[in-house]
Amino acid sequence: MTQPNQPLGTPAPGRPLAPGVALLAVAVAVVNLLVGAVLTAVALTGHVLGAWPSPDPLSPGLLGAAMLGTAPALFALGRARTWQEARTLVLPVAVVLAGLLTVSLLNAGRLYLARGGPVVSVLFSLGWLFTLGLLCVAAAICLAAQALTRSGPPAPRTAPLPGWAKPPLAVLGSSWLGIGTGLLVRPGFWADFVPWRTGRVDAQALGVWALALGVGVLGSLAEDDLDRTRPALLSLPGTALALTVVLAGRASHVHWSSGPGVGLVAMVAGLLAAGASGRLLIRGNGGQGEAMRGAG
Repeated sequence: MTQPNQPLGTPAPGRPLAPGVALLAVAVAVVNLLVGAVLTAVALTGHVLGAWPSPDPLSPGLLGAAMLGTAPALFALGRARTWQEARTLVLPVAVVLAGLLTVSLLNAGRLYLARGGPVVSVLFSLGWLFTLGLLCVAAAICLAAQALTRSGPPAPRTAPLPGWAKPPLAVLGSSWLGIGTGLLVRPGFWADFVPWRTGRVDAQALGVWALALGVGVLGSLAEDDLDRTRPALLSLPGTALALTVVLAGRASHVHWSSGPGVGLVAMVAGLLAAGASGRLLIRGNGGQGEAMRGAG
Protein backbone atom coordinates (compact mmCIF):
# COMPACT_ATOMS: atom_id res chain seq x y z
CA MET A 1 0.00 0.00 0.00
CA THR A 2 1.38 3.41 -0.94
CA GLN A 3 0.97 6.55 1.11
CA PRO A 4 -0.55 9.78 -0.27
CA ASN A 5 1.91 11.73 -2.47
CA GLN A 6 4.11 8.62 -2.65
CA PRO A 7 5.32 7.55 -6.14
CA LEU A 8 3.88 4.29 -7.44
CA GLY A 9 6.17 1.33 -6.91
CA THR A 10 7.82 2.86 -3.83
CA PRO A 11 7.59 0.55 -0.78
CA ALA A 12 5.46 1.84 2.08
CA PRO A 13 7.43 3.08 5.10
CA GLY A 14 8.19 0.53 7.77
CA ARG A 15 8.22 -3.27 7.80
CA PRO A 16 4.83 -4.74 6.79
CA LEU A 17 3.19 -6.89 9.44
CA ALA A 18 3.45 -10.56 8.45
CA PRO A 19 0.02 -12.25 8.17
CA GLY A 20 1.19 -15.02 10.48
CA VAL A 21 1.83 -12.56 13.32
CA ALA A 22 -1.72 -11.22 13.05
CA LEU A 23 -3.13 -14.77 13.04
CA LEU A 24 -0.96 -15.67 16.05
CA ALA A 25 -2.32 -12.66 17.93
CA VAL A 26 -5.91 -13.77 17.29
CA ALA A 27 -5.12 -17.35 18.34
CA VAL A 28 -3.51 -16.19 21.59
CA ALA A 29 -6.43 -13.80 22.18
CA VAL A 30 -8.96 -16.63 21.89
CA VAL A 31 -6.95 -18.83 24.28
CA ASN A 32 -6.53 -15.94 26.72
CA LEU A 33 -10.23 -15.18 26.62
CA LEU A 34 -11.33 -18.77 27.28
CA VAL A 35 -8.67 -19.86 29.77
CA GLY A 36 -8.51 -16.47 31.46
CA ALA A 37 -12.26 -16.37 32.01
CA VAL A 38 -12.23 -19.85 33.58
CA LEU A 39 -9.27 -19.14 35.88
CA THR A 40 -10.71 -15.79 36.95
CA ALA A 41 -14.22 -17.10 37.61
CA VAL A 42 -12.98 -20.11 39.58
CA ALA A 43 -10.67 -17.93 41.70
CA LEU A 44 -13.46 -15.48 42.51
CA THR A 45 -15.55 -18.37 43.86
CA GLY A 46 -12.71 -19.23 46.25
CA HIS A 47 -11.59 -22.42 44.50
CA VAL A 48 -8.26 -23.29 42.90
CA LEU A 49 -7.86 -24.39 39.29
CA GLY A 50 -4.54 -24.56 37.52
CA ALA A 51 -1.84 -26.76 36.07
CA TRP A 52 -0.18 -27.06 39.51
CA PRO A 53 -1.34 -26.88 43.15
CA SER A 54 -1.59 -23.33 44.54
CA PRO A 55 -1.90 -22.39 48.24
CA ASP A 56 -4.35 -19.59 47.43
CA PRO A 57 -6.82 -19.01 44.55
CA LEU A 58 -5.47 -15.49 44.12
CA SER A 59 -2.37 -16.48 42.13
CA PRO A 60 -4.12 -18.50 39.38
CA GLY A 61 -6.87 -15.88 39.41
CA LEU A 62 -4.37 -13.12 38.65
CA LEU A 63 -2.87 -15.20 35.85
CA GLY A 64 -6.36 -15.50 34.39
CA ALA A 65 -6.99 -11.78 34.84
CA ALA A 66 -3.80 -10.92 32.96
CA MET A 67 -4.94 -13.18 30.11
CA LEU A 68 -8.35 -11.53 30.00
CA GLY A 69 -6.88 -8.03 30.13
CA THR A 70 -4.66 -8.54 27.09
CA ALA A 71 -7.24 -10.31 24.90
CA PRO A 72 -8.94 -7.13 23.51
CA ALA A 73 -5.55 -5.63 22.56
CA LEU A 74 -4.55 -8.84 20.77
CA PHE A 75 -7.80 -8.80 18.77
CA ALA A 76 -7.15 -5.15 17.89
CA LEU A 77 -3.68 -6.04 16.61
CA GLY A 78 -5.26 -7.23 13.37
CA ARG A 79 -5.73 -3.58 12.37
CA ALA A 80 -1.99 -2.89 12.53
CA ARG A 81 -0.26 -2.50 9.16
CA THR A 82 3.40 -2.55 10.17
CA TRP A 83 5.65 -4.46 12.55
CA GLN A 84 6.48 -1.17 14.27
CA GLU A 85 2.85 -0.88 15.37
CA ALA A 86 2.70 -4.42 16.69
CA ARG A 87 6.03 -5.23 18.31
CA THR A 88 5.41 -3.51 21.66
CA LEU A 89 2.61 -6.04 22.21
CA VAL A 90 3.86 -9.07 20.28
CA LEU A 91 7.25 -9.23 22.00
CA PRO A 92 5.75 -9.27 25.54
CA VAL A 93 3.34 -11.99 24.36
CA ALA A 94 6.33 -14.02 23.18
CA VAL A 95 7.92 -13.50 26.62
CA VAL A 96 4.76 -14.83 28.30
CA LEU A 97 4.48 -17.88 26.05
CA ALA A 98 8.15 -18.85 26.29
CA GLY A 99 8.34 -17.98 29.99
CA LEU A 100 5.26 -19.95 31.07
CA LEU A 101 6.33 -22.98 29.04
CA THR A 102 9.83 -22.85 30.55
CA VAL A 103 8.48 -22.49 34.09
CA SER A 104 6.07 -25.39 33.52
CA LEU A 105 8.80 -27.67 32.14
CA LEU A 106 11.31 -26.77 34.87
CA ASN A 107 8.66 -27.59 37.47
CA ALA A 108 7.21 -30.57 35.61
CA GLY A 109 7.29 -32.74 38.73
CA ARG A 110 4.97 -30.29 40.49
CA LEU A 111 2.32 -30.34 37.75
CA TYR A 112 -0.89 -32.30 38.31
CA LEU A 113 0.00 -34.23 35.17
CA ALA A 114 3.02 -35.73 36.98
CA ARG A 115 1.87 -35.91 40.59
CA GLY A 116 -1.78 -36.81 39.99
CA GLY A 117 -4.86 -35.24 41.50
CA PRO A 118 -8.45 -34.42 40.51
CA VAL A 119 -9.28 -35.44 36.94
CA VAL A 120 -10.17 -31.87 35.95
CA SER A 121 -6.82 -30.58 37.23
CA VAL A 122 -4.85 -33.32 35.46
CA LEU A 123 -6.64 -32.63 32.18
CA PHE A 124 -6.14 -28.89 32.62
CA SER A 125 -2.43 -29.51 33.22
CA LEU A 126 -2.18 -31.59 30.06
CA GLY A 127 -4.02 -28.97 28.00
CA TRP A 128 -1.87 -26.22 29.52
CA LEU A 129 1.38 -27.86 28.38
CA PHE A 130 0.06 -28.82 24.95
CA THR A 131 -1.37 -25.37 24.21
CA LEU A 132 1.73 -23.51 25.42
CA GLY A 133 3.99 -25.78 23.39
CA LEU A 134 1.89 -25.33 20.25
CA LEU A 135 1.72 -21.55 20.63
CA CYS A 136 5.47 -21.31 21.30
CA VAL A 137 6.26 -23.21 18.09
CA ALA A 138 3.81 -21.00 16.17
CA ALA A 139 5.32 -17.85 17.70
CA ALA A 140 8.85 -18.90 16.72
CA ILE A 141 7.77 -19.54 13.12
CA CYS A 142 5.77 -16.30 12.86
CA LEU A 143 8.54 -14.15 14.33
CA ALA A 144 11.08 -15.75 12.00
CA ALA A 145 8.81 -14.98 9.03
CA GLN A 146 8.39 -11.42 10.32
CA ALA A 147 12.16 -10.97 10.52
CA LEU A 148 12.48 -12.08 6.89
CA THR A 149 9.75 -9.71 5.67
CA ARG A 150 11.21 -7.05 3.41
CA SER A 151 11.20 -3.61 4.98
CA GLY A 152 10.49 -0.32 3.27
CA PRO A 153 12.10 3.02 4.12
CA PRO A 154 12.15 3.97 7.83
CA ALA A 155 8.72 4.94 9.09
CA PRO A 156 8.56 8.43 10.63
CA ARG A 157 7.40 8.91 14.21
CA THR A 158 4.08 10.71 13.98
CA ALA A 159 3.22 11.27 17.65
CA PRO A 160 6.29 11.33 19.95
CA LEU A 161 5.77 10.89 23.67
CA PRO A 162 5.64 14.14 25.65
CA GLY A 163 8.69 14.71 27.82
CA TRP A 164 6.74 14.66 31.10
CA ALA A 165 5.49 11.11 30.41
CA LYS A 166 8.90 9.47 30.00
CA PRO A 167 10.18 9.45 33.63
CA PRO A 168 6.98 7.87 35.05
CA LEU A 169 6.98 5.27 32.27
CA ALA A 170 10.62 4.44 32.99
CA VAL A 171 9.88 3.97 36.70
CA LEU A 172 6.76 1.89 36.01
CA GLY A 173 8.43 -0.34 33.44
CA SER A 174 11.55 -0.83 35.56
CA SER A 175 9.41 -1.75 38.59
CA TRP A 176 7.51 -4.47 36.75
CA LEU A 177 10.69 -5.69 35.05
CA GLY A 178 12.62 -5.87 38.33
CA ILE A 179 9.88 -7.63 40.28
CA GLY A 180 9.31 -10.06 37.43
CA THR A 181 13.00 -10.90 37.13
CA GLY A 182 13.29 -11.46 40.87
CA LEU A 183 10.26 -13.76 41.05
CA LEU A 184 11.43 -15.71 38.03
CA VAL A 185 15.09 -16.13 38.96
CA ARG A 186 14.88 -16.40 42.76
CA PRO A 187 11.29 -17.43 43.58
CA GLY A 188 12.22 -18.82 47.00
CA PHE A 189 13.40 -15.38 48.14
CA TRP A 190 11.08 -13.03 46.28
CA ALA A 191 7.92 -15.06 46.97
CA ASP A 192 8.09 -13.73 50.55
CA PHE A 193 7.49 -10.26 49.15
CA VAL A 194 4.21 -11.28 47.50
CA PRO A 195 1.44 -9.99 49.84
CA TRP A 196 -0.50 -13.29 49.87
CA ARG A 197 0.32 -16.98 50.20
CA THR A 198 2.06 -18.26 47.11
CA GLY A 199 4.16 -21.24 46.05
CA ARG A 200 7.31 -21.52 43.97
CA VAL A 201 5.58 -22.17 40.63
CA ASP A 202 2.99 -19.46 41.31
CA ALA A 203 5.77 -16.97 42.03
CA GLN A 204 7.60 -17.81 38.82
CA ALA A 205 4.43 -17.69 36.70
CA LEU A 206 3.50 -14.32 38.16
CA GLY A 207 7.09 -13.24 37.53
CA VAL A 208 6.75 -14.09 33.85
CA TRP A 209 3.71 -11.84 33.52
CA ALA A 210 5.37 -9.03 35.51
CA LEU A 211 8.46 -9.33 33.30
CA ALA A 212 6.30 -9.12 30.17
CA LEU A 213 4.53 -6.01 31.48
CA GLY A 214 7.90 -4.40 32.13
CA VAL A 215 9.11 -5.29 28.63
CA GLY A 216 5.93 -3.83 27.14
CA VAL A 217 6.09 -0.54 29.07
CA LEU A 218 9.81 -0.03 28.47
CA GLY A 219 9.36 -1.05 24.83
CA SER A 220 6.71 1.65 24.43
CA LEU A 221 9.10 4.14 25.98
CA ALA A 222 11.84 3.13 23.55
CA GLU A 223 9.40 3.27 20.61
CA ASP A 224 8.60 6.89 21.54
CA ASP A 225 5.52 7.03 19.33
CA LEU A 226 1.90 6.94 20.47
CA ASP A 227 0.61 5.78 17.10
CA ARG A 228 2.96 2.80 17.09
CA THR A 229 1.89 1.69 20.57
CA ARG A 230 -1.91 1.77 20.20
CA PRO A 231 -2.45 -1.99 20.82
CA ALA A 232 -0.01 -2.02 23.75
CA LEU A 233 -1.73 1.01 25.28
CA LEU A 234 -5.08 -0.81 25.03
CA SER A 235 -3.67 -3.77 26.98
CA LEU A 236 -2.51 -1.68 29.96
CA PRO A 237 -5.87 -0.45 31.31
CA GLY A 238 -7.53 -3.76 30.40
CA THR A 239 -4.96 -5.70 32.41
CA ALA A 240 -5.12 -3.23 35.31
CA LEU A 241 -8.92 -3.44 35.53
CA ALA A 242 -8.95 -7.25 35.34
CA LEU A 243 -6.29 -7.48 38.07
CA THR A 244 -8.27 -5.04 40.21
CA VAL A 245 -11.43 -7.16 39.97
CA VAL A 246 -9.60 -10.28 41.17
CA LEU A 247 -7.73 -8.43 43.91
CA ALA A 248 -10.97 -6.84 45.11
CA GLY A 249 -12.76 -10.19 45.06
CA ARG A 250 -10.02 -11.76 47.21
CA ALA A 251 -9.19 -8.60 49.19
CA SER A 252 -9.27 -10.37 52.55
CA HIS A 253 -6.38 -12.59 51.46
CA VAL A 254 -4.03 -9.69 50.62
CA HIS A 255 -1.82 -7.96 53.22
CA TRP A 256 -2.65 -4.46 52.04
CA SER A 257 -0.84 -2.66 54.86
CA SER A 258 2.51 -4.28 54.01
CA GLY A 259 5.11 -2.62 51.79
CA PRO A 260 4.54 -5.10 48.94
CA GLY A 261 0.78 -4.54 49.24
CA VAL A 262 1.15 -0.78 48.87
CA GLY A 263 3.63 -1.27 46.04
CA LEU A 264 1.22 -3.58 44.21
CA VAL A 265 -1.54 -0.96 44.39
CA ALA A 266 0.82 1.69 43.01
CA MET A 267 2.03 -0.52 40.16
CA VAL A 268 -1.47 -1.59 39.09
CA ALA A 269 -2.64 2.03 39.31
CA GLY A 270 0.37 2.99 37.20
CA LEU A 271 -0.73 0.59 34.44
CA LEU A 272 -4.20 2.12 34.45
CA ALA A 273 -2.87 5.69 34.44
CA ALA A 274 -0.36 4.96 31.66
CA GLY A 275 -2.97 3.35 29.44
CA ALA A 276 -5.64 6.00 30.06
CA SER A 277 -3.28 8.94 29.58
CA GLY A 278 -1.89 7.33 26.43
CA ARG A 279 -5.35 7.00 24.92
CA LEU A 280 -6.12 10.64 25.75
CA LEU A 281 -2.85 11.77 24.17
CA ILE A 282 -3.60 9.76 21.04
CA ARG A 283 -6.99 11.47 20.72
CA GLY A 284 -5.39 14.87 21.25
CA ASN A 285 -2.70 14.18 18.66
CA GLY A 286 -4.99 12.39 16.20
CA GLY A 287 -5.18 15.22 13.71
CA GLN A 288 -1.45 15.96 13.84
CA GLY A 289 -0.58 12.29 13.44
CA GLU A 290 -2.81 11.90 10.40
CA ALA A 291 -1.27 14.99 8.83
CA MET A 292 2.25 13.70 9.39
CA ARG A 293 1.39 10.30 7.92
CA GLY A 294 -0.13 12.03 4.90
CA ALA A 295 2.97 14.15 4.46
CA GLY A 296 5.13 11.02 4.64
